[in-house]
Amino acid sequence: MTTIDRIDTLILDIPTIRGHVLSMATMRTQTAVLVRIRFSDGSEGLGEGTTIGGLSYGPESPESIRSAIDTYLAPALTGRAADDVNGAIQLMDHVARGNRIAKTAVEIALWDGLGKRLGVSVAQLFGGAVHARLPVAWTLASGSSDTDIAEAEAMIAAGRHDIFKLKIGKRTVAEDVAHVARIKAALGDAASIRVDVNQTWTLADARRGLPALQDAGCELVEQPVAARYLNAMAELTRAHEIAVMADEALNGPEDALAVATRGAADVFAVKIAQSGGLKRAAEVVAIGQAAGLGLYGGTMLETGLSTAAALQLFSTVERLDWGTELFGPLLLTADILAQPIIYRDFHVEVPQGPGIGATLDPDKIEFYRRDRTTRVAAAGA
Repeated sequence: MTTIDRIDTLILDIPTIRGHVLSMATMRTQTAVLVRIRFSDGSEGLGEGTTIGGLSYGPESPESIRSAIDTYLAPALTGRAADDVNGAIQLMDHVARGNRIAKTAVEIALWDGLGKRLGVSVAQLFGGAVHARLPVAWTLASGSSDTDIAEAEAMIAAGRHDIFKLKIGKRTVAEDVAHVARIKAALGDAASIRVDVNQTWTLADARRGLPALQDAGCELVEQPVAARYLNAMAELTRAHEIAVMADEALNGPEDALAVATRGAADVFAVKIAQSGGLKRAAEVVAIGQAAGLGLYGGTMLETGLSTAAALQLFSTVERLDWGTELFGPLLLTADILAQPIIYRDFHVEVPQGPGIGATLDPDKIEFYRRDRTTRVAAAGA
């Protein structure tokens, strides 16, 4: 029986190609926690846990992700059967409450290792891919209308993106709507425009903002109010034609069921990290499908590693009516994969090969790692 031999973690800090302006922070560097699981038969699996803007976005930081893995998850998993991924998921839920991103990083590595040992893709482990490529959006978040327009026009001309999500919420509702309207007017029918408010608006703000955004040509509004305000989300979903998407409100299948039951969204933004792993994300997808809601493949602005894992899962979903936003690697100044994910013809291609279909570039890992001390949980330690 192949067992989990040891679990290594390290932190990478990679600059972004420009400031990424969110309502709660401006990102100029993305930090990722990488996980490498070595198994007793010599195989290995890779995983990643990444959040956005440190603790300004959610309850986990890169440092807490690494600490949770090193201190709690790795010691509990070391020596267990490598192929028992479901058992590992249940054990992680037992030894650590919450910490979904930390669990996701480990779970990805477990699925990656299993796929490699079996010689199949992770998509095959989830029933098989039905898509070889998926539509991919780009987020416009420079904070400047002129810069965003120029960036979008360049993306369209290059055939890379024609779906754009605008980060808003730092300015007044009127200023945000004017910003969106100006970009939509400049791009016209060549682009689909959506916005992400990242929970910033009050219900009163949203009541004014949603119809104005629709009049401006916007198609979808992501998480306009705080995640805990499901009644407000339900009111906005019922009252307006523009699609309302839940994002931060979705932290696993239990939240997905609550949102669907309350009619608090038209669309689910499914993120593997926010869901707590590939398996839980698949459950969120299933709840959305059963409720007749639209689906969207979301991102935590991960590197190519976790992006590859997400693509494996989303390639198995029959309908992603709102596409994906799995552009994370393109926002970074360097790609850490030996063979970067392919973006072309307004789509992102699903990586091929066993496991998640990704291998690391060791020189990039060495250059961007935060320190040179890899923490290890080894059998018998």
